[in-house]
Order: sequence, then C-alpha cells, then structure tokens
Amino acid sequence: MGITRRDFLTRVGQAGGYSAAFLTMQGLGLVEARPAKAEPLQAMPGSGNGTKVVVLGGGIAGLVAAYELRALGYECTVLEARDRPGGRNWTVRGGDKVSFLDGTTQSCTWDKGHYQNFGPARLPSIHPTILGYCRKLGVELQVEVNMSRSAYLQNDNVNGGKPAVMRQVVNDTRGHVSELLSKSIHQGALDQDLSQEDRDRMLSFLRIYGALDEAGKYNGCDRAGYAKTAGAGDETGVLSQPIDMHTLLDESFWQGMLFDEQFDMQATMFQPVGGMDRIPYAFAKSLGDSVKYDSPVTEIRKTSKGVTVSYRQKGAAKTIDADYCVCTMPLTLLRSTPNDFSAPYKKVIDECTYASAYKIAWESRRFWEQDYNIYGGLEFVTTGCSPIWFPSAGLFSDRGVLVSGYTDESNSPFGKLTMPEKVTESRKSIERLHPGHGKELEKPMYVSWGKIQYNEGSWIRSYGPGQQRSSGSGSARLPGQAPIASPRQINPGYETLVEPDGPIVFAGDHVSHIVAWQEGAALSALRAVQQVCDRVKAAKLAVSGTAVKSE
Repeated sequence: MGITRRDFLTRVGQAGGYSAAFLTMQGLGLVEARPAKAEPLQAMPGSGNGTKVVVLGGGIAGLVAAYELRALGYECTVLEARDRPGGRNWTVRGGDKVSFLDGTTQSCTWDKGHYQNFGPARLPSIHPTILGYCRKLGVELQVEVNMSRSAYLQNDNVNGGKPAVMRQVVNDTRGHVSELLSKSIHQGALDQDLSQEDRDRMLSFLRIYGALDEAGKYNGCDRAGYAKTAGAGDETGVLSQPIDMHTLLDESFWQGMLFDEQFDMQATMFQPVGGMDRIPYAFAKSLGDSVKYDSPVTEIRKTSKGVTVSYRQKGAAKTIDADYCVCTMPLTLLRSTPNDFSAPYKKVIDECTYASAYKIAWESRRFWEQDYNIYGGLEFVTTGCSPIWFPSAGLFSDRGVLVSGYTDESNSPFGKLTMPEKVTESRKSIERLHPGHGKELEKPMYVSWGKIQYNEGSWIRSYGPGQQRSSGSGSARLPGQAPIASPRQINPGYETLVEPDGPIVFAGDHVSHIVAWQEGAALSALRAVQQVCDRVKAAKLAVSGTAVKSE
C-alpha cells in the first residue's frame, strides 16, 4: 500500500532525524524557514523624559530593559541583589567562591585564564537580538563548537560498554536508513502518491545521502571513519566496518546523535571571548551607576502614583518610588518577597515550578584533543553524568576545563546524592568514554542553579498544575534541557504574566517562548519596554485630552 508524501517525509524524519527530513525536502524542492527578528520599539527618543522606572534584577532581561529605557529618556534604576551583573549569566574563574543556600562553599583554584560558564554557555546564530547587543556593545565573539564528529557515545548495556565514535554512528545510521528506503521504493511501497520523477530523484538522493553502492546497499563509507587512516607510500586507508542496524537501535544513541539537529543547537554557535559574563559586564559599563548592586528587593507595593520598592543596600533599608516597575526577578524569588500583586499573578507565582540544572566542571590535561582529536563539542553516555562538554576556547593549549554532567537534577535520584557522590559519578562518566583518563581530572566545581541564592532554579518548568512548558524539538531534546513552547501552547499562567499588573510589567525568559535562552530574556525585555512606552503615551494623551476639554 502506498503512502502520501507527507507520511513519507514524516517517516524519514522519525528514522533519520531533522537532517534527513530536511535534505529530503530539498530533494523534493521544498525550502527552510528562517527565524523571525524582533520588531523595533515604537517610541520616539526623549519620550520617556520625566518618567521614572525601577527595574528589579540585573540579569539580561533587566539590563536590556534599562539600556533601552535610558535611550528613550527614562530615569531608570536597576536593583541587583548580587555584587555583579548578569543574574544566571555567571562565569566562574580561579579565585571565585561558590556558595549554596545551605552554607556550603567551594573555592575555585583553576589556573589563570581558565573559566566555566555556570549558566548560559552558547549563543545560537538564530538569536539575532542578543547577538545584536554583543555587536553594539563591542563584546568579542568566537565560534562555540557544539558538536564534534570525533566525539564518543556510550551505553553500558551494549557492546560491553565500549564507546562508539559519533561520525560512525551518524553515518552508519544514514546508510542503513537510506538502504531501507531505497528497498521500499524499488518494491513499489511508495508508488501511490510519489510520481515516477519523485521516485527517481529520491533514489539518486539516497545513493548520495546514504553512500549506497549501485545496488542500493550500504557497505560503509569514508564519512564513517577509518579503522586505519591512510599514510605515505603503500599505506592505504582501511574503512571502519559498519555498525549493524540492530546494534545501533540497541545503543539508544538517538538523543545524542540528533542533539545538534535541534533548531536552536545547529551551527553556527557563538560564545564571548573570555566568558559569557562579558555580555552583562558590557551592559553594566554602559549603564554606569544606574545599576545598584548588593541591593536585594524586600517588598513591592503599588501606589496611587506608581510603585514603591523596598530593598537593602549593603545592609541598610532603603525605598525607591517610581512611575513604573519592570520586574525580572525569578518567580521563585517573588514567592518569598512581600508584594501586593493581583490574585492571578500571585497564583502563578505560588504554583509555578522551576528546574534545577547542574554542571560539574573539572580542570585537566586536554586529553580529548591530544589523544582523541576532539576539539570542542559534546559526548553522551546513557547512564551517569551526561553530556560531557569540551571547551571551544584555548584550543591546542596544554590544559583546560571540561564539563562532565549537565542536566536537571530536581526530582531525580542524582539530586539526592551528596556532593562527593555526584563528583564521583561525574568522574565515572569520563572513565566510561575514555578509560584511564578519569584520574587526570582535577579541581572539581559543582554548581546547581537551585542551590544558588537569588537563582533558586534554572528555568521555569510549569506555571502551575497542568501547565508544563512543552519541548519544541522532539525526542532529541535531552532530559533537563530547557523546553521551548510554541505559540499554540500558551497556558493561563503564561497569559497572565505577559500582561501588566497595574504599573508593574514582567520580563525574563519565563515571559517568552524561548525559555532558558538569553534571547528570550532580551525579547521579553523589549516587550516590557514597549508596554511601558504605550502606557506613558496613553497617559499623556489622556492628560492632553482633559486639558482640551477644560478649555
């Protein structure tokens, strides 16, 4: 029985992932969609003159909001609880201390120049807003290698736990899937809704995509790698023997193999030179003394003229009055901050849940580069701490900092382990992939977003019972990785937060459809600024109208 073209493309995608489906669509003359850009603010320079705005939180959302408000003439003050800008955008270097809510403290002793982004660590090329601010503020960027075909995948339960090389898993899978589709076409299974021209074009495409021979068979290819590479003289290369399809299915490598096929993980990715916190520090330099550090908010109240915000600054109690408030604080912090928000907002704040992502980073000899030809990118194990994330900065130097374990540990057995036990599991994952190199790992640093003061979570998971954020990238998305909601999956809690509560407007990645990305935070901030501008304009028009009537 034949199938429709749509069903055919769906099956290709299910079997071979996004790249297979996309290339198949190319073969059939279809095109790829492009990401949308943020609309420019609809406000005139100077339109904010005489209006005061207080911004709660100096993370990316708060910094973007303050930057744009000041440019429009608003008198703007940012209250940041920490002694640094950036919020969850946080880079740890040698000499820094990491303190948890329970009093646990770690001191970082990494070599000079080494760092780890214990927060966002990559900037997709499809995020033009945050990349635009980097360009405007002079933040130098470099390529972040998100995936290396030399990286390894590993499953304890298959092949004696021996890891497989990414390039072979990817290309052997493509070869086997292409052979199966080629057989289906030759057997007439796709005749009903594919024209003869489509079938011929598809067979030609599959021979190239899957490296099939003239008989439509996959027997391995140079894309999958070599058991012995070529040399000089009579030293010819010997291709690796293909991994059979049954073994590939047993390995359950799909999530790792398809990781960089997700829309927000595809090349080219970027990172700031020297650490992700170069972005908030650039904003802070531009904003100057508008940002008040060591100033945690203690109370938020509406007034007849706007808002009054109480805070502590280096221990002293203070208040600030403003016409409007842009609130970018995580909902987990608002939950314990006295306020007079309206009932629907209180409900969302009380009922929401946040993930608690963790990273465990180590300093080590760059054995991954020197011994395995792996330069940046991620590796995956199906049991233990995953993924393993190699640095893209400092390539070819002697030592570096890698991550062994990055996912959501809340509501998981891993989250119940002690810190020493977590560190031990992290080392084991390196040993699974690269036996003998676990002993080279030194100076571990473990950071969990949910244990950090003024974070108390990594990204929002739900706005209340039955209001989970859904994944926008299918089964390839890793456990604990930030979900992305499509516009058609808006829920009541989200719909509440995107609207102002009187003079208070909300911003942050949790008020966007791009959760856990700086792009979402920046776009939400621009929307919040527009909401303030619209209200100021409406108020001025109302006053003007009243004046006309009184005449």
